[in-house]
Amino acid sequence: MSYKVNPICLKCSPLLALLLIFQSAFAQYDLTPIDQLLQQNQKTIGKNGVALVWKDGKLVYQKVLGEFTLKTPSPVGNSSKWLTAALVMTFVDEGKISLDDKVTKYLPIYGKYMKGYITIRNCLANTSGVQAEPASLLKLVGKRKFETLEEEVNYYAEKREIVTNPGTEFFYSNVGPNIVGRILEVISKKSFDRLMLERIFRPLKMKNSSFSVFDNSAIDPSNGAQCSGIDFINFMTMILNKGTFEGKKILSEKSVAEMATPQFTSLPVKSAPKIAEGWKYGLGEWIEESDSKGNASVISSPSLYGSWPFLDACRGYVCILLLEKETNDEKKDIYVKLREIINQAIPQSCN
Repeated sequence: MSYKVNPICLKCSPLLALLLIFQSAFAQYDLTPIDQLLQQNQKTIGKNGVALVWKDGKLVYQKVLGEFTLKTPSPVGNSSKWLTAALVMTFVDEGKISLDDKVTKYLPIYGKYMKGYITIRNCLANTSGVQAEPASLLKLVGKRKFETLEEEVNYYAEKREIVTNPGTEFFYSNVGPNIVGRILEVISKKSFDRLMLERIFRPLKMKNSSFSVFDNSAIDPSNGAQCSGIDFINFMTMILNKGTFEGKKILSEKSVAEMATPQFTSLPVKSAPKIAEGWKYGLGEWIEESDSKGNASVISSPSLYGSWPFLDACRGYVCILLLEKETNDEKKDIYVKLREIINQAIPQSCN
């Protein structure tokens, strides 16, 4: 007995196989409970936003809310510090600066005002000791307007007091990263936003990200980035892959590890966001959890602007919840539930 093969079936079979592979790739992890979480908290998170989860080279979950798209840029607030720290580390990798260099090596004005012992590491780790307004006061009176980053950083040197010796207290603020941002401008003779474009945004294909300003105010390395959700995913995949993005080395593995190393862990905490209570701070990023060997396993950089980017090295994924609406510290429970949903669906590989 012989069988006739329908030529139409032969043509359809490869397509069917591809569809099955595509379906299994997205059905591998059940992340549909995120839909319910977002729906239940719609009043809190607002109408516009995006939630993305990336693993194994692809998006395994995406949810676009309102008028947002994957490429819609939005202010990411304090998450900017993560980007700025990475930019600083590109200069460290090239040997142009050391984290333990004194700020006065590049900004002599700090030596004139009794601030000569501050290091670049102090600045990135929020231990510079330079007076900073509490976050609550900044929210009430607004950010002081400066026309250039140089003007702002010189103001810190001339007008801000040293309230404690560098490296003796942790005070989360915008002062340190902005000082370092100005140092990069001095070294390179380029503006901070141009450096970020050339060294971070362009190599990572972050086409809808910038630190540019349009109101004649100073560039803000601490708080001034605008990014799309998919752009920030690209940045975090580079961090997850130990400095490599699409086969290209952006940061050294050593620099990525240094950023994720808790700095000055024994110091008293004078000011920190409520959302970060119990976490440790590295360079521009929070270390939420560590594995049995002491290596950072969960890293994040949340912002009151509504950007909650984080990565889980043990589970091999990165995630961002990027919202147009500003949030506050009390909304940490949404972030915690989001992580719980993902962690239930994706098994960990660390001990």
